[in-house]
Amino acid sequence: MTTYGKVPEPISYAILLLLTAYLGLYVALYSLAFVWLRELIPRYGIFFAPCFWVALEFFRTYLLSGLPWCLLGYSQYRELDLIQVADHTGVYGVSFLVVLVNVALAELILWIMPFFRGFHPAKLPWELLTTAAACMVLSWFYSSAVLSDRAVKEAHPTVTVGVVQPNIDQAVKWDASFRDETMRRLDLLTAQLGTDTDLIVWPEAATPFILEREKEYQLELIAWAERAQAPLLLGSPALRFYPDRRPYLLNSAYLLGRDGTILGRYDKHHLVPFGEYIPLKSSLLFFLDKLVEGIGDFEPGPGSKILSFHPKSWERGTSTTPRAVRFGVAICYEVIFPDLVRQFAANGAEFLVTITNDGWFGPSSAPAQHFAMVVFRSIENHLAFARAANTGISGFVDPFGEVTQATPLFTELALQATIPIKHSRTFYSYYGDVFAYACVIICGLLFLFGYFRTKEPALTIITPA
Repeated sequence: MTTYGKVPEPISYAILLLLTAYLGLYVALYSLAFVWLRELIPRYGIFFAPCFWVALEFFRTYLLSGLPWCLLGYSQYRELDLIQVADHTGVYGVSFLVVLVNVALAELILWIMPFFRGFHPAKLPWELLTTAAACMVLSWFYSSAVLSDRAVKEAHPTVTVGVVQPNIDQAVKWDASFRDETMRRLDLLTAQLGTDTDLIVWPEAATPFILEREKEYQLELIAWAERAQAPLLLGSPALRFYPDRRPYLLNSAYLLGRDGTILGRYDKHHLVPFGEYIPLKSSLLFFLDKLVEGIGDFEPGPGSKILSFHPKSWERGTSTTPRAVRFGVAICYEVIFPDLVRQFAANGAEFLVTITNDGWFGPSSAPAQHFAMVVFRSIENHLAFARAANTGISGFVDPFGEVTQATPLFTELALQATIPIKHSRTFYSYYGDVFAYACVIICGLLFLFGYFRTKEPALTIITPA
């Protein structure tokens, strides 16, 4: 906030503490619910603790614009033989499983501890242990079955995608004097992909200018697309005007055809609060436009939109033009929202792309966390993902969550991979967060049960004098 947003350092710390306090409330509420469940239904109430955790994660996904960063289930992104259930439950189902197993282990430890103190322990919580073990086994069996189907290697059409990581430092990204160097890097890396690529992907806001306003640079991009003989997907701001002629920006992804025509454009519609717009700017937070540099100028796009192109690799040996391949683009922050990405799959996307600029995060763990969340978006919809990031991590994830390629941070690289395209949709693609809604409903019913139980009149025993 201080380095890139020019927010005074004391205010940056205050905002950071406010954010951590807000996120800490969810853990506090879960802890409160856990104790309450013990009292409400002795011995069996804690069976519902995972439902409360999922309900809180679900609220965090949407409340106050939403911040579902690093939900608990993401911790298992490498355990592909356990997390394929996400194609039904989303990441929330894996969070449920993690909490259930940990609650069962905690109860087992509490049962064992009296032995070491010379006391007779309480009754073994075998019901909870059995339930947790059964859920783990079922998840493993299901995941194994899904992955064995992948091993059959069904004949799916493929496309070759190249991703470009120019590694432009955030401090100079919009510096006009560095513009030519930025374009040189993009040109060099794009040329490294050769002419065997069906689609070339640049990161979010890759062009250090507004594409539609720079005719000279437009001609350069057209020449590069013609040289590569492949469509070019690139991020660039789009300038638009309100009815009163006040300007605003859209964070857009343009699909530039091999002949230089614009085949389509997707506008980011879930913006980053305080990064791309200021919530409540006209009322409560009106003073922030004086504290923050370069934000508050973006407007959200209309919603999920499918882009398409004709892969040139499909043209070989055929006399007719092949059908178009459809794909969806999630820009940066959007990829952490399960339902938002699901809408691309539900609308017919055959593979997915995410473009981002994680240069803001520096050498922290955030870029790796951001990349890990893409694994679950692939599993939820069984669609391959290509990811282009300005400073990293760029790479590819297959339809079952396996990371097939990944770049290191802060390196100039171009990667190429052949990825499958699929038409089938998963349960999650069709129906979305049914599992999370079920957990919310269960929590609501438990609250009603607890409320009416406390309202029952106490039984009065009258004894004779």
